[in-house]
Amino acid sequence: MNKSKTRCEIIGEYIVKTGTTVRDAAKQFGISKSTVHKDVTGALKTQNVSLYESVRKILDLHKEERHIRGGEATRRKYMACHNTR
Repeated sequence: MNKSKTRCEIIGEYIVKTGTTVRDAAKQFGISKSTVHKDVTGALKTQNVSLYESVRKILDLHKEERHIRGGEATRRKYMACHNTR
């Protein structure tokens, strides 16, 4: 019998496949960031441990890199403001 996938498994597979952030996954699926996070850190852990571990590695990497991404976004914003004058 073919087990149908739950939402948390579908989102988890998407994150692993694309390496996307929780924010981008939420946009893709039309749900809130908190729902995505709850699904892939809570529900997924009880339903598919190996997928959860793969997703966790990606989320941990994003957490380590977020200060870099935030700084880069600020730099682009600053450059856009000052290059249009």
